This record gives sequence, C-alpha cells and structure tokens, in this order.
Amino acid sequence: MALHNTIGKIGEQYAADILMKKGYKIECTNWHMGHLELDIIASNNQEIAFVEVKTRTSLFGGVMPEEYVDQTKQARMVAAANAYIKYNKIEKLPRFDIIGLLVNKETGELLQQNHLENAFTPKLRTIHNNSFNGQWRWKHKKHSIHR
Repeated sequence: MALHNTIGKIGEQYAADILMKKGYKIECTNWHMGHLELDIIASNNQEIAFVEVKTRTSLFGGVMPEEYVDQTKQARMVAAANAYIKYNKIEKLPRFDIIGLLVNKETGELLQQNHLENAFTPKLRTIHNNSFNGQWRWKHKKHSIHR
C-alpha cells in the first residue's frame, strides 16, 4: 500500500476515535456509491455528520490539512450525502464536518487535530427528505433523481 494511503487510513482511525469520544456513533466508513465517497458517516441523537478527513505529515506553506477541502470536494460530499440520505431513508438533520490531522510520518503519532463541525453549508437546499416541500432531490452533474 502506498504511503499516502497508509497515512490516510491512520488519519481516518484517529478521526473515528475523535468522533466517538464526542459521543458519536460511527455509522459507516469509506462509503461509496459509484465515484462518490464519504470518509466517515457518524450520528448522534439529532444529527448525521458527513465527515471528510484530511491527514498530512507536514504543513506545506503553512496550509492546514482541513484547508484542502475546496468547493469541488464540498460539492462531491453533498452529492454523496444526498445519495446516502435517499437510499438509507435518513430522517436526521445532516451536517458536514472536516477533521484535519497532522501526523508524524515515521511513527504515525497524532501531532495536531482540528474538528470543524458544520464546516460548510451546501449552496443549494438539496439535502434532507423535507427539502422542497417533502420532495427529495439529488442533483449531480447531469443526473437528477426525485422522490
């Protein structure tokens, strides 16, 4: 396995531990649907959190790991979350978190962590079963699914 994959797996385990310590239940890790992917899906009594984990071994130009989640990645997370919500009939309020981690390249030791809860809000209201007067809608590229 490539080093970046190993570092990513280490980071995802740290992120899951961080969430569990905060009282979240890990519903799923590395959930895929086609080319869409979510690193961690966690929930508490009120919300379901779709979590992107960014793990780095150094800070390039002072850029924190969580700053690598750009608008394109956010849009892909929203599309994936919509698919997950639809196919699992989720009723909890969704939110999008980012966990940025800095780990030691040699030992895998966690050096720094930053959990951004509600890191961003989708630009369009395409999330949750109650959107659009009870109609669910998933839009990704040229595809649109209504329920």
